[in-house]
Amino acid sequence: MSTASSPVRELFSGFAGDRIAWFALWVLAALLLAALAAPWIAPQDPYDLAQLDILDSKLAPGAASASGTTYWLGTDDQGRDMLSAILHGLRISIGVGIFSTVIALALGIMIGLSAARAGGWTETLVMRIVDLQLSFPAILIALVLLALSGQGVDKIIIALVVVQWAYYARTVRGAALVELRKEYVEAAVCAGYGSARILFRHVLPNVLPSLSVIATVQVAQAIALEATLSFLGLGLPITEPSLGLLIANGYVHLLSGKYWISFFPGIALLITIVAINLAGDRLRDVLNPRLR
Repeated sequence: MSTASSPVRELFSGFAGDRIAWFALWVLAALLLAALAAPWIAPQDPYDLAQLDILDSKLAPGAASASGTTYWLGTDDQGRDMLSAILHGLRISIGVGIFSTVIALALGIMIGLSAARAGGWTETLVMRIVDLQLSFPAILIALVLLALSGQGVDKIIIALVVVQWAYYARTVRGAALVELRKEYVEAAVCAGYGSARILFRHVLPNVLPSLSVIATVQVAQAIALEATLSFLGLGLPITEPSLGLLIANGYVHLLSGKYWISFFPGIALLITIVAINLAGDRLRDVLNPRLR
């Protein structure tokens, strides 16, 4: 029992040693809980048109409606409560970032391990494809894919997977090549183990620590990229507003003094990305034995 929980205790003790990273971890946990519980804790369902009143549009933070409801973060031009919209927007943005990263990570692991094990022209072909994709800006590839496929949560997840998988494939291939030259792999080959068992039971566990750090950072990048695409009008539809779309909705009202429509979703997006990056930086230090 103690042996199994030791890595977890080491991980938390590593975060506890850095107050900023520890605070960022708790902020991230609070954001995840708020996103998961958004349908139950949000004062209003921003997707239910029956709950919206156009007379409550663009109310300032702390203003009360005619029915007596107080909107602590104000309302947008459609009368939606900004606090509720941000909670639901966090749910969509974080969900899209995590799901796309997990799928891209699994795809990159498969391709990277297969290329490292195959070698020869197969490895060369795969890596040239990776180099070709990484030579293009990520936002350009995503824009082209969404312009061709249209809007929707599934469409943007596919676009983010296509953008991200090459990062993991290159990292896995480089780390796997180092591991495949080690003695424990030679011993596994002499013992008659198959290639699949050697790759997934022996090589992959030694590659995962570096991948976990990259995946953490890529979640933040995926959330930022999704927000950028939604801001440009090519991400999620207006019926499923993410943080980027909420910022875009209030952008036209900034010069008229209705700052809160864009400001508060922007703050929520900023806090989310900074918390993930700070936690990811500390995770890199904790998992790197040379820095202990």
